[in-house]
Amino acid sequence: MSVKYAVVGATGNVGREILQILAERGVPAEDVTALASARSVGAEVSYGEDDVLQIVELAGFEFEGTDIVLSSPGSKVSAEYAPRAAKAGAVVIDNTSQFRMDPDVPLVVPEVNPEAIGDYTKRNIIANPNCSTIQMVVALKPLHDLATIKRVVVATYQSVSGAGKSAMDELFNQTRGVYMNQPEQSHQEIFPKAIAFNVIPQIDLFMEDGSTKEEWKMMVETKKILDPAIKVSATCVRVPVFIGHAEAINLEFEYPITADEARKALRAAPGVVVVDHRVEEGYVTPAECAGEDAVYVSRVREDSTVENGLSLWVVSDNLRKGAALNTVQIAEVLVRDYMS
Repeated sequence: MSVKYAVVGATGNVGREILQILAERGVPAEDVTALASARSVGAEVSYGEDDVLQIVELAGFEFEGTDIVLSSPGSKVSAEYAPRAAKAGAVVIDNTSQFRMDPDVPLVVPEVNPEAIGDYTKRNIIANPNCSTIQMVVALKPLHDLATIKRVVVATYQSVSGAGKSAMDELFNQTRGVYMNQPEQSHQEIFPKAIAFNVIPQIDLFMEDGSTKEEWKMMVETKKILDPAIKVSATCVRVPVFIGHAEAINLEFEYPITADEARKALRAAPGVVVVDHRVEEGYVTPAECAGEDAVYVSRVREDSTVENGLSLWVVSDNLRKGAALNTVQIAEVLVRDYMS
């Protein structure tokens, strides 16, 4: 089936990645329209290696005749335009936090809960989870199926690209300012403290209980996607890395599970690559996962401090699997199973 796509937020980090992945995976497309704000009209974005698309203004775009909208602007923009596109008959796959916890909107990771896509008809909207949640639940799914996860304690090490291009620029400029002895380059606009040569234990706004909204997202999204009975405690940290999120995860299970059993289950799971050798370089880091589609799992080991405990290290490219690739994978399942 040939499909007409529109990509909202096409000039952003995730929007550009969506266009690249659509082209790379050879997704059948009758037409692809790149949409952005008025200030980007006339600019061009790459569609694969050989083609470019002219930016079309989102505000004046009529969605009639568009089959699927891959949306990655800010939440306020999605709140306005996603329902408009859905009303016009398009199915919107939205990357923002706007619709994730709406009970009538499925929250989907195709390797984990593809069956939820069928609920898109309630609002013609499907939500893409938070980047840190996506990579975690891809790794948790086969382990949950094997021994039933009771509790998750996770500390994230999240790259600056998760906060957009301006955040990447801030890290670059602050780093250059340190090396070039140009303190005027080290101003802070995106992050609450300097990110160069530092780590910041705050992502998003603080909530009343002392958690940040990013930590809350990981908790509630994991429950919605995987199992409402799972307890999740998260500490989310921004680190001076351009691309790639890492997570140190500690798990407590209902039933006994060994590290060998966990590795076997993870190796058989879709979207997961296990690199776990107890030697130097026997694990994956964010620098190595950039540009890759997989969720990498390393450092799998039993935790004797709790009954039926395991610890593991999970790394993935947050712009690809954590956002753009997951969006395109949802579209592929949607077309294959519900629109053909």
